[in-house]
Amino acid sequence: MNIRYIAFMLLTLFAILGSLAKAAPMVEERGNLILDGIPTPQAAVLETLDLWLAGRGASFQDFLGDGSLLISTRFGEVEQLHRLTIPLGTREQLSFSAEPAGTARTNPNTKANNFVFSRDRDGNENAQLYLYHLNDQRTELLTDGTSRHDAALWSPNGQQLAFQSNARNGINQDIYVLNISDELHPPSTPHLIVVSKGENWSPVDWSPDGKRLMVLNYVSVTESYLFVAELTTGVLMPISLPPGASVGVARFSSDSTGVWLSTDNGEEFKQLFYVDLTSGRAQKITPALNWDIDALVVSSDGHYVAYVYNVEGYSQLRVLDIGADKILTPQGIPSGILTNLHFARNTPILGFTVESSQSPRDVWTFDLNQSLATRWTRSETGPFDRRKLVTAELVNYPTWDKNKHQTREIPALIYRPKKPGRHPVLIDIHGGPEGQSRPGYNAFTQYLVNELDYVVIAPNVRGSTGYGRSYTKLDNGLLREDSVRDIGSLLVWIATQNDLDATRVVVTGGSYGGYMSLASLVLFGDRLRGAIDVVGISNFVTFLNNTSAYRREQRRAEYGDERDPKLREYLMRISPLTRAHLIKKPLLIVQGLNDPRVPASESAQMVSKVRSNGGKVWYLAAKDEGHGFRKKINRDFYLKTVVSFLEYLAR
Repeated sequence: MNIRYIAFMLLTLFAILGSLAKAAPMVEERGNLILDGIPTPQAAVLETLDLWLAGRGASFQDFLGDGSLLISTRFGEVEQLHRLTIPLGTREQLSFSAEPAGTARTNPNTKANNFVFSRDRDGNENAQLYLYHLNDQRTELLTDGTSRHDAALWSPNGQQLAFQSNARNGINQDIYVLNISDELHPPSTPHLIVVSKGENWSPVDWSPDGKRLMVLNYVSVTESYLFVAELTTGVLMPISLPPGASVGVARFSSDSTGVWLSTDNGEEFKQLFYVDLTSGRAQKITPALNWDIDALVVSSDGHYVAYVYNVEGYSQLRVLDIGADKILTPQGIPSGILTNLHFARNTPILGFTVESSQSPRDVWTFDLNQSLATRWTRSETGPFDRRKLVTAELVNYPTWDKNKHQTREIPALIYRPKKPGRHPVLIDIHGGPEGQSRPGYNAFTQYLVNELDYVVIAPNVRGSTGYGRSYTKLDNGLLREDSVRDIGSLLVWIATQNDLDATRVVVTGGSYGGYMSLASLVLFGDRLRGAIDVVGISNFVTFLNNTSAYRREQRRAEYGDERDPKLREYLMRISPLTRAHLIKKPLLIVQGLNDPRVPASESAQMVSKVRSNGGKVWYLAAKDEGHGFRKKINRDFYLKTVVSFLEYLAR
């Protein structure tokens, strides 16, 4: 056979195979990960990043009966529950599972020596409740094993457990009570206390006398309704607030006659109120501050009410001394974000979690009698000099519209390298949309800034919480795309900054932030190198049809009802899937296949559509994850893939 002919045929075959490779990217499975069109990462990138991802954080959960602390932290693949008996002491691991342990609450009856905690499977968010017996380290399943359960609350005597569940029909969020005692073993079958007729019920607090349960009907981030349920009759008594008011946190007073709560009372910001349950009179306690109270706890003797203001994303702890009628400002607590606030039983000691942009989550307590702050954990950042860590800088950039005749400004957190020069930019958009970018610790952000010289900008576009009720509602319904236009304004601002390279900008986001990332690539693709979409919405109509039934009405309250023809047409028109033909820049899509919020079909249809238009897509999916990657092996690979994608865009 002619050698030239053979050579020609081989070249033709190679060309065909090359064409097929481009048309159908290689799919590879690595354990529970599915890599679709993703090249092998660079070894140097992996080695450097591993050092930054080696750290861990610790979160306060509750006080145990002997005064020790129940915390969560990770020493393996996922976070588990640990006991800590002395400050900075050895952490004793209590829970062991391939799945992360969720929220834990200690039985107030110290003789019972147990606690309840939640855990789901592979990120499906159908959390089950488990009773952990400290005496023999036995774990006991309390719920049905399949439905969704949340917000577990112990009764004051420790013999009953209230919780939210959709076990009745898989859709409605009801409230159940389960009897638990030493004499009754195993625990009784849960019985319905509050039945949903479309409401989204959750338990909020037990009255100290154990006769009533405070419950919340959550409609949306700007609308919720508070009730007191009589356990013997099931009668619901509404707590009088203005129509459409939003409730943050609520707790019974120590004598069960009133309620302490954070509410906007139909105005802009959530402040501290006291409601007398007999008269219905609501009294505002805190001065008018233009910031929300996002945490609130009451000491068991009713002497103190501790609450936390969210000021530009930073936490400010205050304590109301009811007897002295004064507000205290505890000292010695690091600046940052304060969460998981709880009082110890029968003593005025607060436990909480603190983190900042330069420090991972750590567990602290504050003794009000001694005015003493105590650090209980010192979490590791990894094998590098902590002095390299950069702090979050607050900036405000002008947007495209007016607010009270002045140019509206959008708040954002910016992380800058210490090296001089013009830097590439990663815009990181939070989810929600009713979320907020706050100055917490993110090892990956620090890696990008220190190792790759990126500037990371986390904007709080309109629709974010923390800046008032009106701001949160600015993206509702037919205003949805206004938040995307805020990213366009950010791109304009970036071009005016001497240290930012407007020719090297990438946008990323998770959940609703994933939608924002896709929509930004559609509208502003000429100013972006590419985009990263993590569990994001690609089509609002298919999303609303396919998201888990128990949360569908909540999402309609935010995005609009797709059954309305006018809204349906609008939602279809602004959906990235509809305009996928406009995407000309590379795209990385990441998805957990068990996601109950944004189903995997949202990512799959986007990958298919962009590729059918000739676009470049890397697709990473995980068979054992849901709405985000929680397992270290998966999360580490995902972040390494992000770095490889950024390096690919830089070529």
